[in-house]
Amino acid sequence: MEELTDKDRLKMEVDQLRKEVTLERMLVSKCAEEMKDYIESLSAEDPLIKGIPEDKNPFKEKGGCIIS
Repeated sequence: MEELTDKDRLKMEVDQLRKEVTLERMLVSKCAEEMKDYIESLSAEDPLIKGIPEDKNPFKEKGGCIIS
């Protein structure tokens, strides 16, 4: 960036602003509400929240260790 002239830097900035102006913007409060609803709608299927049934758990211990 140091070898760019002021004109080149300003041209890059204008190009970036032209790209950003076309982006659809939404209120953060609306986006947060939509994300919360999406997460809550999938929480019933989330194994980190619901847990894994013992019969489908691939990490279930197969047998115990007995010391005699």
